[in-house]
Amino acid sequence: MYPAELVKPMREDLTSVGFEELQTPEAVDAALAKEGTTLVVVNSVCGCAAANARPGAKISLQNEKRPDHVVTVFAGVDKEAVAKAREYMIPFPPSSPSMALFKNGELVHMLERHHIEGRPAELIAENLVDAYNEYC
Repeated sequence: MYPAELVKPMREDLTSVGFEELQTPEAVDAALAKEGTTLVVVNSVCGCAAANARPGAKISLQNEKRPDHVVTVFAGVDKEAVAKAREYMIPFPPSSPSMALFKNGELVHMLERHHIEGRPAELIAENLVDAYNEYC
């Protein structure tokens, strides 16, 4: 587990723009049971989360069409919540950071770490916006 003071600014990077933080398996189940579209960001302490994933997720929300709900779980911190979120992302293997778009609880779009690492935030945002335009 990472110290709370270390991850606090990384958590706030997403919660400050409206992401709901899910810290329990029950919270994940409740979030993904909601009608409409939900973006789940699996946050991480790694450099690609800071440089690419979180900025890309935030930029994507500037699109006219966007998910009804935006939530986040933190890998290496909220382990049970992350494990529950990853159950919904099967058949994709666990990776962090990662992002998944759900429509009425069904996985419709997935960005794994290998889609994020080494790619600029704008390209990640563009990928998400394409999914929003199709599913939201």
